[in-house]
Amino acid sequence: MKIYTKDLILTSNGQRVSYHNITEEVKQAVKESELQNGICVVQSPHTTCSVIFEEYVHDLDFNGDEFLQVDLNRILDEIIPRELSEETNYRYPGPKHLEFLMSLDDPNYPCDPGTILNGDAHIRASLFGASETFIVKDAGLQIGSVGYIYFIDFDQNRKRNRKCQLMILGE
Repeated sequence: MKIYTKDLILTSNGQRVSYHNITEEVKQAVKESELQNGICVVQSPHTTCSVIFEEYVHDLDFNGDEFLQVDLNRILDEIIPRELSEETNYRYPGPKHLEFLMSLDDPNYPCDPGTILNGDAHIRASLFGASETFIVKDAGLQIGSVGYIYFIDFDQNRKRNRKCQLMILGE
């Protein structure tokens, strides 16, 4: 069995949910792997990000978001509202977790409590999951004609680079 890995670096916009169509990058990685048959795992290591498999929609809103993404955001906003201040119904982050995050020496976690008011993003990502697995058959990704792969960053509090990990296993 052969294993091929690749990381994609994606930049979130920091002001609304970020959708990244990564279909072509995943197809290219499958090609680079030179595997004929196996599986391709597409994963986010971030707790506010998800990977989904969805139909590509040609219609875009003024932000450049596909209509299906806009519809999904509207539904999620109704059932999981944004955490815009500590005066919401969310218990996250809590005083101990806030203290922990403010003590980190990590550029991805600035010492700004406002950037971690993202309980909504954690809940949304938990519902969708961190990964998708696809079949590779005859050196091709088996996603059909309209299926596309999206990396989503649900955190809307700051712009930053995100990592999407690919692992292709097979022969």
